[in-house]
Amino acid sequence: MTRAFVFPGQGAQTIGMGKALAEAYPAARAVFDEVDEALGEKLSDLIWDGDIADLTLTQNAQPALMATSMAAMRALEAEGVAVTDAAFVAGHSLGEYSALAAAGALSVADTARLLRTRGQAMQSAVPVGEGAMAAILGLDLDAVRSVAEEAAQGEVCQAANDNDPTQVVVSGSKAAVERAAEIAKEKGAKRAVMLPVSAPFHCALMQPAADVMAEALASVSIKAPSVPLVANVCAEAVADPDLIRQLLVEQVTGSVRWRESVQYMAAQGVTETWEIGAGKALSGMIRKIDRDIAGKAVGTPEDVQKVLEAES
Repeated sequence: MTRAFVFPGQGAQTIGMGKALAEAYPAARAVFDEVDEALGEKLSDLIWDGDIADLTLTQNAQPALMATSMAAMRALEAEGVAVTDAAFVAGHSLGEYSALAAAGALSVADTARLLRTRGQAMQSAVPVGEGAMAAILGLDLDAVRSVAEEAAQGEVCQAANDNDPTQVVVSGSKAAVERAAEIAKEKGAKRAVMLPVSAPFHCALMQPAADVMAEALASVSIKAPSVPLVANVCAEAVADPDLIRQLLVEQVTGSVRWRESVQYMAAQGVTETWEIGAGKALSGMIRKIDRDIAGKAVGTPEDVQKVLEAES
């Protein structure tokens, strides 16, 4: 059984996530304490007892989801499961940072600060209301790319997330994305859904945020991960710290090639993924990409016990 550990991105956040892990495992609790200290505020209070609108703000959601993923990872480690039990780590957008923290390439404190910076930079790159994202359901990547090209009309409109064979997300200027949603339906998309996001991620409009991240990442220590990272922008395994740094900058404006990343892992023999942290969104995507890969979600103490029982 060859497995990969995968880490969720924005949209998976819920109030209360990780709380049961923190109560059951001191090592999981320590992650939230470390993130609170790194950010100089009680993010854990917001995660466990706050308002979902505040948690969904990208500058909060990004470090919060990473903290929850790392709490789940520490719970697994407390039960004898190491990150090196996986052949690869991978994460969806911000989840790539969680994957690198899990594989020891980044410290938890540095990761929290980087994600806070990333969230703020992505939020301020485009004035609120000027950008948008839409999920196009039922068209493949090539079809969506041609839709985006037709919809752009001099504005930015790009395929931002190639999530699975049935879902590609477009990102860009609000008017262009709205046009893309209409054109996609004319071209046979089952649905085109405007996403409740606060900024147009993973497109050229994010260049100011990429510049901020280039500076932030330049001053952070990145080690070789103990397990290769399948990176979003190239959809293949990388382990060189300088290349990882470069790809994290490119990832801000580049497409999240999730479908190809999963296909790459399958071609390397991966037969099982563990989704570490909040929700089960990635497991659902992976099922649509390759039915032969078994998906498990590990986000609660019960989930931890379940995967341990399956191992024994």
